[in-house]
Amino acid sequence: MRPATSLLLPPIWSWGEFLELVAGRMAHAEGHSRKRDDAWAGADFAGALRLATDGWARALPETDVSIATLRERTGQRVRTTVLEPRWDVTGSEVDIAAYLAGEPECMIDAVPQLTTTVGRVVTLLVPAVCTAGTPNAFIQHRGLALAALCSAIVGAGHSVEVWSGWASNPDGERYAAVARVISPSEPLDLGRLIFAMAHPAMLRRLWFAVWDTQPEPVARRMADTNYGQLPFTCYQEDLPDGVANAYVLPYLDKTEEQWETLDSALAWCQEMFRDLGLLRPD
Repeated sequence: MRPATSLLLPPIWSWGEFLELVAGRMAHAEGHSRKRDDAWAGADFAGALRLATDGWARALPETDVSIATLRERTGQRVRTTVLEPRWDVTGSEVDIAAYLAGEPECMIDAVPQLTTTVGRVVTLLVPAVCTAGTPNAFIQHRGLALAALCSAIVGAGHSVEVWSGWASNPDGERYAAVARVISPSEPLDLGRLIFAMAHPAMLRRLWFAVWDTQPEPVARRMADTNYGQLPFTCYQEDLPDGVANAYVLPYLDKTEEQWETLDSALAWCQEMFRDLGLLRPD
């Protein structure tokens, strides 16, 4: 039986919005995102922000796969969500030129809008949460395998939309959130994708920081329960309206042997992508 969601944070539509949120003021001094355990987290907090901003340069495993025919290209229009600027008297950023010209609507907000594009878009929701005892190498192996397959999909002429998902159960109540890592309307930023999918600090620094910057009762509850317990399953319903037909991947389970090496992780992810219809059978 699927648990009810007690708290679903507003969707984080862009990578810039995600980084702005995690760099915000902590509501609870005992939050774990800034604590000194750099080996376990994979980086200190400042280092994690640098990698998230600049990208994590890692070689991807070679893939010899054939991408399935997902949609007919000719005339096929795909709905996707993009961020478009909107000018008003209030907003998050100042349009300096409009302000100096005396325009009252000189503030800008990025507003999500549904649009259509010709081509094919593969939307993935990848759970970021795993247990504290999960080895860093397991996170890296799974993430590098997923990034390699996303790169192969883009190389075959498709677009990808990648969301990082949070789901956990502090005190038995499900808390969830999603952040868009890659938009289908932008070129693939491989360094960003590799960091978000494969670096332990994506979870243990940045996602923790998302919760550390929530209102104090929420931040305290998450920190006091070590950010919640199993299951870490994400669902299509965690995504915002307008993001449909996503491929929702399973969360990383440290007891599964396929994450022990990069080769076994890649083989498992390839088989999963075949089951989802994203790769052609051998």
